[in-house]
Amino acid sequence: MNGDHPAREIHSVLATVMFDDGQVEQLRQAFAPAEFVHVQPWDADGIAAALEHADVAVIAGDLDDRHLRAPRLRWVHCDHSGLTRSARPEVFERGLLVTGSAGRSAPALAQHGFYFALALTFDARGLLEMQDAHQWRPAPGYEKQLALWGKTLGIVGFGHTAREMARIGKAFGMRVIVYRRSAGAGTADVDVMLSADRGDTMDRLVAEADVIMLATQLTDATHHLFSAGEFARMKSTAFIINMARGPVIDQDALVKALHAGEIAGAGLDVADPEPLPPESALWDSPNVLITPHLTPALPDRTQRSIGIVVENARRYRAGEPLMNALTERDIYTRHRRT
Repeated sequence: MNGDHPAREIHSVLATVMFDDGQVEQLRQAFAPAEFVHVQPWDADGIAAALEHADVAVIAGDLDDRHLRAPRLRWVHCDHSGLTRSARPEVFERGLLVTGSAGRSAPALAQHGFYFALALTFDARGLLEMQDAHQWRPAPGYEKQLALWGKTLGIVGFGHTAREMARIGKAFGMRVIVYRRSAGAGTADVDVMLSADRGDTMDRLVAEADVIMLATQLTDATHHLFSAGEFARMKSTAFIINMARGPVIDQDALVKALHAGEIAGAGLDVADPEPLPPESALWDSPNVLITPHLTPALPDRTQRSIGIVVENARRYRAGEPLMNALTERDIYTRHRRT
């Protein structure tokens, strides 16, 4: 679904994004002279009426059965980055084009990954406990701590966030290994590029990395990508950081690996399920830092989203491949079985 498409006209657009008036007007102008209907995402009647004749929908969340039933709908843009719940087999059976806003928060997400990496490397929790106790002394074992400089960063995925992670890792003086799904060139920030489509495995990355950052899509192929076997092959001094989606990690296996000392720690902005239940063993596992799927926003995040929609509107009309388009390789069905 991400190949070339014939040029298409746009006659009617439904938008449910919660932008301010000026931002909505930018979208209206991008789709002009098409009819442009903007309704609130909770206005079920207004959405139903607009979907009777909409060619395009720009929505705040994921698509649902209403969009699959819409008689004229051909393209749906979901204004967020993780399209897991929109990556349904029915989407491709229906012939819908589905795009997202991946990249709008990439620099912040990459920085969040390094918040975890630095906090784990410098033992921020232990240092804060000493500060709270008004203790000025060497932290136990701190003489054995090594900074990020000279270490190996392994990144799984090579989308917008992963590319920012590679850039920051190289700025920290790290050696960067990337494992990606598709074959393709790397960047100057990548020392070793591994690709599933070229027949590579993650084995080298898992064995060599001191810090592993997950920034891949959640698909049927990446569900529990990191499980007991991967944790057993990681360095006992290594950290794993998940900025992707919770089910990319087998959470039970992670808890066991942490308690067994197979890995040194984890930084998690995502969990399985979300919200993470209070009784989850993950909360009290050793050397785990958890944030509730929450990253500070970029000051221009909404404008970045608008830029993606505006460019895709041009591409759609010109019959060019759309940015951030779902493909059948992105399908995720496992959440329906759990």
